[in-house]
Amino acid sequence: MRATTKTSAEQRLQEEVVSTELFRVLREAHGENFNSIISSKVIPVSGDVAYENLGVIDSKLREEMWQEIDIIVNSAATTKFDERYDVSFGINAMGAMHIQDFGTKCSKLEVLLHVSTAYVHGSRVGLAPETSFRMGETLPGAKIPYLDINLEKSIIEERLGLLQTQKLSEKEITRAMKDLGIERTLDSIFVGYGKGKLKFFVGDPESVTDLMPGDMVVNCMLAAMASSHSSSDKKDLIVYQVGSSRRNPVKYEEIKWLMHRYLTKNPLLDNKGNPIKVGLPITLNTMASFHNYISFHYSPFLEVLKLTNMICCNLFESLYTNAKRRINHALRLAELYKPYLFSQAIFDDSNTDNLRMRMRGSNIDMELLNFDPKCIMWDDYLLNTHFLGIAKYVLK
Repeated sequence: MRATTKTSAEQRLQEEVVSTELFRVLREAHGENFNSIISSKVIPVSGDVAYENLGVIDSKLREEMWQEIDIIVNSAATTKFDERYDVSFGINAMGAMHIQDFGTKCSKLEVLLHVSTAYVHGSRVGLAPETSFRMGETLPGAKIPYLDINLEKSIIEERLGLLQTQKLSEKEITRAMKDLGIERTLDSIFVGYGKGKLKFFVGDPESVTDLMPGDMVVNCMLAAMASSHSSSDKKDLIVYQVGSSRRNPVKYEEIKWLMHRYLTKNPLLDNKGNPIKVGLPITLNTMASFHNYISFHYSPFLEVLKLTNMICCNLFESLYTNAKRRINHALRLAELYKPYLFSQAIFDDSNTDNLRMRMRGSNIDMELLNFDPKCIMWDDYLLNTHFLGIAKYVLK
């Protein structure tokens, strides 16, 4: 865990993992013995996947880990769409490489399970296969034909060094590093719409949105580890795409109206505790229509405000700056979400389906370890679980 000492790592484990609602059932089942059971099974180590040897400084501890570890599960990633490029690169790219390097030193290693960030196929059209990328491979239409990790690292270091020499504030550096990420490469939509800040939806109404409940993803991970552990060939690299787009597709338009239905019946509250009324969702089904909407509804106001501010000797500078920032933020989010809102990909899950069949033939309770997307009733799941969960846990 990212922490400076063993004590702080233990504290993070307790406060951010063990004490959460996720462990409520186990906590109630074991009562007073719960903490001692967790302590006997889970040992937190302070470190950081963004560094070599996972940031584990203690050489004796590293040697012990290399001798004892037989399974590695790497799901460390930053999933913010608007993250700083140096942060996302350090965790999502370099972190995966450091995990692999560390794993090669583990003498008893049986399984290395890496959970990739979603939608790595970008703007691919059609069936996206369950195959790994070749080192340096980029997607069709990418700005660069070959991705050199070391070059990307040097670009980040050079840009960061330049920004620091310019004595910019941390906020300005963060903005510049986010911009660098855009140059190089549903929950927030629900929140924005529910709070009345999002007046329209951008996306292809017919686009299939690939969703998968988190518990099903975890079940598939457990099944994949069990299957790999019992496999005779330990060197096989198998890609499992855990998704719904092929076997139980749900369209963006359906999700939009379910979102409207939920928020009409269960409105979010403003700062004064009053319910926020959401309007009928308008859909802008192309990026061109989105830019036209912004130009017609917001740009004239911004220009008038700019002129008024100049005439009044910057009396409305704060108002103008905030309005400009909000418009730029909307444009930025649209660019960030474009590959997902206009996705034309269907994710092949043949390997995952074969894994399900192997599990059924192994006398494993598939109701307990279910990860079949065909059983998901989207109306029920989104209205009674997903949206409810966002309102209860994300917006608390």
